[in-house]
Amino acid sequence: MIMAAVAVSGGIALAAQDKNTVSVPSGLGFADFKGYEDWQTIAVSQSGELIEVILGNPAMIEAFRSGITGENKPFPDGAKMAKIHWKIKKSAEDPHHATIPDILDDIDFMARDSTRFASTGNWGYAQFNYDAASDTFKPLGTGAACGYACHNIVKAKDYVFTAYPKR
Repeated sequence: MIMAAVAVSGGIALAAQDKNTVSVPSGLGFADFKGYEDWQTIAVSQSGELIEVILGNPAMIEAFRSGITGENKPFPDGAKMAKIHWKIKKSAEDPHHATIPDILDDIDFMARDSTRFASTGNWGYAQFNYDAASDTFKPLGTGAACGYACHNIVKAKDYVFTAYPKR
C-alpha cells in the first residue's frame, strides 16, 4: 500500500509527490534507484554554482575497487550511479565560511544494462529537476538516452566521467 502525506495550503488539501512514481519517458525512474540515499560516495565535485555528490550502488563501488576504470574493461551490468546537485552557500557557522549544500537542484541517475540500453553505450540516463516550492521532481529529457550525447565524449571510459579517488 502506498501512503502519501497530505499538506493543507489555503484550505486545500495537497498530496505530497511519491518520487518513486516519477520517471523519464520510456526510461529510468526513481523506482529503479531505490535506496540511492544510502549508497557510498564515489566522489564530489563542483560545477559553477552547484555542489555535487556522486554515489554508487554496491556493484559500482565493487567495480571501482577492483580496478575497473572503464578504460581497461567495462563496468558490469547492474552498476548504478546517482549524482545529487545542490545550490551552494557559505556556511554561517564555519569561521572560514566553507561552501556547503543549500537547496536541492536536481538528481541524475545512470544505470548500466547492456540489453536495455544497447543503443546508448549500455547506459541509461535520467535527470530529475527539483522544485522546492512544490517539493516535487520533474523529469528532464526525452527518455533514458538524455545523457548519452554528453557522456559520449568519455566513451573510452565506458561513458563514465567520475573517477574513484584514493581514500
